[in-house]
Amino acid sequence: MTSISFGDRNQGLQVCTSHGPIYYTSEHPEPRPEPLYTVPFPHDQDFVNRDEILDEIHEKSSIPGSRIVLVGLGGVGKSRLAIEYCHRVRQQSPETWVFWVHASNAARCEESLRNLADRAKIPGRQDRNANIFQLFVNWLQDGKIGEWILVLDNVDDDELLRKPLGTRIQTQVNAQYYPSTWPPLKYLLKTSNGSIIITSRSKAVALEIAGHEKHLIDVQPMNMAEALLLMQRKLDLYAGSTESLQLVEELEFMPLAIVQAASYITHRSPRCSVSQYLEKFRQSERQATKLLDQESHDAGRDWEAKNSILLTWQISFDHIRRIRQSAADLLSLMSFFDWQGISEDLLQVQDIGRNCQSWGSAQDIRDISSNEDADSSSELDLHDDFESDIATLRDYSLIATGEDGMVFTMHRLVQLTVRTWLKSYGQKEEWKERFISNLNNKFPTGEYENWERCRSLFPHVRSAVLHRPKSPSSLQNWAALLYRGAWYAQQCGNISDSREMAAMSRKQRLKLGGTEDKDTLDSTAMLATAYRQDGQWREAEQLEVQVMEIRKTKLGADHPDTLTSMANLASTYRIQGRWEEAEQLDVQVMEIRKTKLGADHPDTLGSMNNLAATYMNQGRWKEAEQLQVQVMETSKTKLGADHPDTLRSIGNLASMLWNQGRWEEAEQLDVQVMEIRKTKFGADYPDTLTSMNNLATTYMSQGRWEEAEQLQVQVMETSKTKFGADHPDTLRSMGNLASTLWNQGRWEEAEKLEVQVMETRKTKLGADHPSTLTSMGNLAFTWESAGRSADAIDLLRTCVVKQEQILGPNHRHTLSNSKTLLEWETRCLTIDARSV
Repeated sequence: MTSISFGDRNQGLQVCTSHGPIYYTSEHPEPRPEPLYTVPFPHDQDFVNRDEILDEIHEKSSIPGSRIVLVGLGGVGKSRLAIEYCHRVRQQSPETWVFWVHASNAARCEESLRNLADRAKIPGRQDRNANIFQLFVNWLQDGKIGEWILVLDNVDDDELLRKPLGTRIQTQVNAQYYPSTWPPLKYLLKTSNGSIIITSRSKAVALEIAGHEKHLIDVQPMNMAEALLLMQRKLDLYAGSTESLQLVEELEFMPLAIVQAASYITHRSPRCSVSQYLEKFRQSERQATKLLDQESHDAGRDWEAKNSILLTWQISFDHIRRIRQSAADLLSLMSFFDWQGISEDLLQVQDIGRNCQSWGSAQDIRDISSNEDADSSSELDLHDDFESDIATLRDYSLIATGEDGMVFTMHRLVQLTVRTWLKSYGQKEEWKERFISNLNNKFPTGEYENWERCRSLFPHVRSAVLHRPKSPSSLQNWAALLYRGAWYAQQCGNISDSREMAAMSRKQRLKLGGTEDKDTLDSTAMLATAYRQDGQWREAEQLEVQVMEIRKTKLGADHPDTLTSMANLASTYRIQGRWEEAEQLDVQVMEIRKTKLGADHPDTLGSMNNLAATYMNQGRWKEAEQLQVQVMETSKTKLGADHPDTLRSIGNLASMLWNQGRWEEAEQLDVQVMEIRKTKFGADYPDTLTSMNNLATTYMSQGRWEEAEQLQVQVMETSKTKFGADHPDTLRSMGNLASTLWNQGRWEEAEKLEVQVMETRKTKLGADHPSTLTSMGNLAFTWESAGRSADAIDLLRTCVVKQEQILGPNHRHTLSNSKTLLEWETRCLTIDARSV
């Protein structure tokens, strides 16, 4: 049965997207650390016990597998309650593991989990391509760490529930398959032997997570007694006066507003008392109409909080910008970054300082400062440096400092208020451009060695997608930043983000530099690669032809960038079964690189690998083997036996051996490549799936059907969830599984799969595509085996006619099917003759 199509199973190296070197770590297991407590915030000595809520958290989370959600307005104290509960658990049960995850978006959540994996020494964490969500869940589920609590803080939108991952990872847990493209939270919520506590401002998100209102804890503002106690502790004085009662009532009993007000009073004392602050608050309430109206009518409004928080922020910020403009500038810049983790090296604002435009009119300043003491000379004498700015913002409770002192966080509501303020005074664009400039200077290219740095900064790049600047110079920085973000996302297998960022970068660069600009061509090539990886071949080909022709004209036919363009286009041709076109380009690129770079240069080896893959697809095994052996031996010498390029060449050689019937040798190489790729890249990495498919094919040739089926089912299910049911890789895996079923006589199951594959290929690729013709031949074999000889002959005859036209009369598939068709027709004639 000619059911196994090797079409693209060993597709060659694409030089522009090479993953680079992969480094092994020690094979000896690391000792597991003592139970971790990873809450990144210190215990709040001023915390006011809200015993009823804490008791409810304890009651609901004490059951293994529990999922509870603290839901309430921003600034109501949800995170503080979670911190306090975690601290009490640690005090009472030090053997319990406590994990804290920043979960405002997928990138920040992933970064938190990778940091946890490092601290917990989770095996497999060094694999940068690993789906850390699955890896972390596997580790939690192994039952070896005992009791644990996981806090997911600030799950405020449905991204973590709905947007699938694009990363690559193992997918098998206790013989159960977990789709590698699940949204992040679906991994974490599958755990059953620990407790998860989630904080959220959105009741809709909270309900979807919890599943039932009984798992929700509705956090309301403090009562009067709690609010007064918090004010007293923050001010370190008795707060039972009439003014204190009036103030906490004006602050709507909101903990964040109370903390901000108390911080202001403390650091302005003795020039500001509770009564003076109360008067200032009432005046600000009357004067803040402009900002409040803008916030309430803003189309992008994400407030969901009490106005008291905005007003207390305004009082503190007005004072800071008056006595220390550089600190106000710093806060303005910080408001554009991802608010859950801003590293110190991103905050380079000293060169701006006093050059900012004035904030509002002179009358605004006089109105705001009318009640300030004139005697502020001691504050004005402070050195205008970064550390003093940070201290000022921290003292007024506008930011917090992480445990290492190098990363800063700000409450989301502080961030939103700062942006609204900047917009109302015409300053938003200036600070947006500074944010883009700083991030562009710090975010590196997507090479493997930069991945750690890229990972920590990627949440900020995702924030930058929403902050398109206006000036040409800043637009250039923005487009460059998105290009490098797309590069990193692509290398990690995050195709959706890569496609989005590359498309935005290209669109902007087209406007700035035109079609032939070098930067535009880079972004166009990046977008084409994302299209190819996503199975959108026509779109990829169109862009790649454009890039190649422009580079030939501008740079010359032998320029490295031109050759890369040609190699990429050849890859797209190869995927489409256009082998003659692919071969023509492959040979041209290989010969030029041999001349320019040498026969053992990695780029030359990549070209040879690509040409060998094209030869294989044409059935030219001897030519392919000769090239592939040369590539493998040179790669081992130059790159090492475990390098991804070497592994690819070994896998290709195994295919050569398979086609010669040397199955034991092929199996040995297939197993070797598969195991290394699983360890280094994860079980759903495309090259790993290729290895598994190749090994399954070798098992089939040896009649080891159960082993082949087990691997093929895994490949098929992983491909469905990772790429989609109609992706070429998924269809190929379904066809191979059908072949195994056919060989076991399970014809009905095989037919069901083969019909689905054939019809989908007709729709996606066309009725004359080589892969579609392979499907037709396979289905004909199944029908013949099931006794539908007439249908089988008609279908195979159609298949042979098309193969003669498309592949040529001497192609191995054409010859094999022609021979089979003749045998079937002869047998039918014989049977008919006997019947007569």
